[in-house]
Amino acid sequence: MNIEQARFNMIEQQIRPWDVLDSSVLSLLAIVKREDFVPPAYRAMAFMDLEIPLPEGQRMLAPKVEARLLQELAVHRHERVLEVGAGSGHMAALLAHKAQRVISLEVRPALAALAADNLERAAVVNAEVRRADGSAGLPGEAPFDVILLSGSVAEVPAALLAQLKVGGRLAAVVGDEPIMRAVLIVRRGEAAWQRVELFDTVAPRLEHFPEPSRFSF
Repeated sequence: MNIEQARFNMIEQQIRPWDVLDSSVLSLLAIVKREDFVPPAYRAMAFMDLEIPLPEGQRMLAPKVEARLLQELAVHRHERVLEVGAGSGHMAALLAHKAQRVISLEVRPALAALAADNLERAAVVNAEVRRADGSAGLPGEAPFDVILLSGSVAEVPAALLAQLKVGGRLAAVVGDEPIMRAVLIVRRGEAAWQRVELFDTVAPRLEHFPEPSRFSF
């Protein structure tokens, strides 16, 4: 496989058609080597339009979903970012190239170790992986400029929204299969948030977030 041709095809055939037109995001996808964050057994799938398997039954987000979320968050160099769900560390690496600092929370020990190792090998020095339950965020180090939930939730907890600075942004995939939507929530004031629905997609569930009751009466 010609790695660079596969990377080019991913960007031009999958990501651009998904309205990812920010040149800084597109160039970053060529710089951060996605294949280095994929388990060796699946490296040939690194640039395919699918969710790549990770240890413990988890999956990486599809390339176009990662790219679109990164574009919509519009991270700046002075900003602090909290990510919930480190996965392989790939999204943390992308965020770190745009932010001042990234803290990525991962509840599964195997994934936390994988993500930390991948980031170290990629020489990403301003992203830190912590083994922790991210469903409550990180209130001790809030507020954050950007919060990204790298997976799906039934709804975004108010406790996470409260950890945004005024002007801060949170992105997540919200809903239940088969209907989920990526959303961007911007904190406009101390008690004011604006929610924008971005696109329909489906993403793996993040753990320990509240689920709606399944009982019916």
